[in-house]
Amino acid sequence: MKTDRWAYENLEVYVWEGKYEIADRVTRFLAPLGVDVIRAGALEALPAEPRLKPCIAVISVSVIGAARFSLDWEAAHGMPVIWVAGPGRETDPGRFPPEYAHILADDFTGADLRGQIGKLLPQLLATDAPGEREADLVAGSAAMRQLLEHVETFADFGSNVMLYGETGAGKERIARLFHERNSTYGKGPFVAVNCGAIPDGLFESQFFGHAKGAFTGASFAHRGYFEQANGGTLFLDEIGDLPLFQQVKLLRVLEENVITRLGSTLAVKLDFRLVAATNKDLRDAVRQGRFRADLFFRLAVIEMRIPSLEERGPADKVALLQSFLRHMLGASGYDALPPMPDWLKGAVGTAYFTGNVRELRNLAERVGITVQQTGHWDEERIRPLFRALHPGAFDGGERADLRGDMEERRRILAALDANGWRRQDTAASLGISRKVLWEKMRKYQIADSEAEPV
Repeated sequence: MKTDRWAYENLEVYVWEGKYEIADRVTRFLAPLGVDVIRAGALEALPAEPRLKPCIAVISVSVIGAARFSLDWEAAHGMPVIWVAGPGRETDPGRFPPEYAHILADDFTGADLRGQIGKLLPQLLATDAPGEREADLVAGSAAMRQLLEHVETFADFGSNVMLYGETGAGKERIARLFHERNSTYGKGPFVAVNCGAIPDGLFESQFFGHAKGAFTGASFAHRGYFEQANGGTLFLDEIGDLPLFQQVKLLRVLEENVITRLGSTLAVKLDFRLVAATNKDLRDAVRQGRFRADLFFRLAVIEMRIPSLEERGPADKVALLQSFLRHMLGASGYDALPPMPDWLKGAVGTAYFTGNVRELRNLAERVGITVQQTGHWDEERIRPLFRALHPGAFDGGERADLRGDMEERRRILAALDANGWRRQDTAASLGISRKVLWEKMRKYQIADSEAEPV
């Protein structure tokens, strides 16, 4: 177990001192321990966006002031408060509202302050900072905040949902969030199915289930995915890979809400929420006859697009890496994650993750193992991990890896030619969004004039 020093170094303390001068003392007592002390001129100045470190507020108020401030403030800002009574004020907790348990006299010492912080550290280290209650649900970017707001808005409606997003962008995590936030179906099971991984011959058995003796080898009855999800949420990933003959069977279930197991005559009534996901353009698939229009409209009652890591930006990449590492190292006995060096933040922020969050999580595990082995951010050992996945990520941002750029340009041109220069199909085949494809075409100066003549 690492020492409390690491916990202090991963801490931010916001000070609102009103008319009493306490910020200098807080800084003098805590800065030597590595704490970031931030002076806030007014309560409104405290940041509302998700923070990447555990935070504590130190607020100087009178008894009357403490009574005026309620726990609504703490809930809104997501950080516990240490209250400092004004000069000559009574510091007996009984004179303060009962929720204000952490109180200091105005002449507090460094030991007094550290004592109150010490009481709060277990609480802070046992839970994540706001926006990180799930390691893969960092929402610092505007795109992710908007997505989560939409989930909160529509989760309780119970309507079917269609999620669009690149491979590894977190479609299943958002599907689970829809499930968890629903007051009815959230009490039931969450069943996730990869439609692209089910052989044609097993589709009915896997989805509808079968009775004992229904076919050779059916030595026991089996509940299919539809029954398993009854009362909860069925998540169908890669719905665009479902063949047409299977689409017909799925449509019938959604229309009738009844199934019959193979080898049985007993009808089973169903009530579940369906969340589907794809990295394909289903509207284009409908136009080309590869996806049934009637099924599409059944599925896409609520439509949402999950942004890629590139669209979320460098800040979210860094925050995700920190969050993954915090969970991983915390499970291994670390009190807190040591401050991440700027060279690592810069490298992660500029790296291009074709596998999105899934790839970043894998990378975080590799980095975490290195930190566990060495006890610090070993640059010599961490750099090769990134180079292997992302050539050019550690050029200090001063020059691009030209060989990597040339290879990526050739790959994009080949994909464009293979897809008849249709942007949406090309982006889907590369596993990126149309916006990212457009940005890369502009970066590499790829124009329609380079298309192969037909």
